[in-house]
Amino acid sequence: MTGARIGTRARLPAGNSKTVQGLTGLRNLGNTCFMNSILQCLSNTRELRDYCLQSQYLRDLNNTSRMHTALMSEFAKLLQLLWTSPPNDAVSPSEFKTQIQRYAPRFVGYNQQDAQEFLRFLLDGLHSEVNRVLVRPRASADNLDHLPDEEKGRQMWRRYQEREDSRIGDLFVGQLKSSLTCSECGYCSTAFDPFWDLSLPIPKKGYGEVTLMDCLRLFTKEDVLDGDEKPTCCRCKARTRCTKKFSIQKFPKILVLHLKRFSEARIRTSKLTTFVNFPLRDLDLREFAAQSCNHAVYNLYAVSNHSGTTMGGHYTAYCRSPVSGEWHTFNDSRVTPMSSSHVRGSDAYLLFYELASPSSRM
Repeated sequence: MTGARIGTRARLPAGNSKTVQGLTGLRNLGNTCFMNSILQCLSNTRELRDYCLQSQYLRDLNNTSRMHTALMSEFAKLLQLLWTSPPNDAVSPSEFKTQIQRYAPRFVGYNQQDAQEFLRFLLDGLHSEVNRVLVRPRASADNLDHLPDEEKGRQMWRRYQEREDSRIGDLFVGQLKSSLTCSECGYCSTAFDPFWDLSLPIPKKGYGEVTLMDCLRLFTKEDVLDGDEKPTCCRCKARTRCTKKFSIQKFPKILVLHLKRFSEARIRTSKLTTFVNFPLRDLDLREFAAQSCNHAVYNLYAVSNHSGTTMGGHYTAYCRSPVSGEWHTFNDSRVTPMSSSHVRGSDAYLLFYELASPSSRM
């Protein structure tokens, strides 16, 4: 019954009788909702979808051996299935699961896993199979500390890309700047690191909600390193009290924000159910930029949700179709239309934002 309704409700506006594609569910193979949730978020990532649907990935595959390209091939095949099957259908991701298990044995079996860890392993695996760099240069020993920060960041990015350069990275990788200032001599040392997502702490407020900006401000807030945490100042040549601060040097096309709902303890005991209020459009991140930047505005297009507790939880996804612009709930096999007013909730765990094109803001 519900299947038929989904198929009819999810049509394009009147005047176009073509049914919207990409509204196909994924069968749960036994606790694989974490995987299904992430796969649907990636399936609705416009440029990644096109890369797979238009078979552009084929020319990037490192065809040194069949085994080393199986994950990308199965991922692309699955996305093609999701975008060519009837909307009220559900497809099985079992072939894909076989390949991700080969790449990352931690996903063998049918235990509930963490969606963010899964996303990291998956993107890393896809990236390595379509990395344009086949022979990595030897690591450069040149010290860049004499350069101005902006130039140092640029050189560090160039070095990274000499080794890691793929369509996957083009979309998801940004660059984070961390600044360490010695409280004794005032010397500031900087480091520039690539990131695939940002893990944001959730401020502990007595009650009520916090905003995504609160989380970002807490992530980029100056931190004092003292006691056991004291680093060695390269000018004082001694361990000194320092302040550390993060900022974003390079904004990625796709920004994945991970809300740290689970306690860091090895055995997860607690989950924060704080409501984090996040914008669906026009998330302006310029205040977190390391240098003056005139464009860092993002729009939300997917959310991976975790409901329940650490002991027994369930993952779903909310995604905005890159074709129709309509939001849908993806709950394993079931795909249902939803209102954008229901996208925000206290189960939101991973937020997928895409950089808005500057022209669309004019």
